[in-house]
Amino acid sequence: MTDHRTYKKVELVGSSPTSIEDAINNALAEASKSLKFLEWFEVTETRGHIKDGKVAHFQVTLKVGFRIATS
Repeated sequence: MTDHRTYKKVELVGSSPTSIEDAINNALAEASKSLKFLEWFEVTETRGHIKDGKVAHFQVTLKVGFRIATS
């Protein structure tokens, strides 16, 4: 067993008509279906779609870090 860990980062974009937090949670929920050992995320960009002068949709770009499994 080693005393260090190695990580990989991927970039995701989550979206939600409700909130920035839901956009983050949607991205992490989808990523967790195919990536194991998710450990952290970093929001790198936030944007949204405007309709009739109001926020219609949130988009959040995330960098997600996951631990590379060792055998």
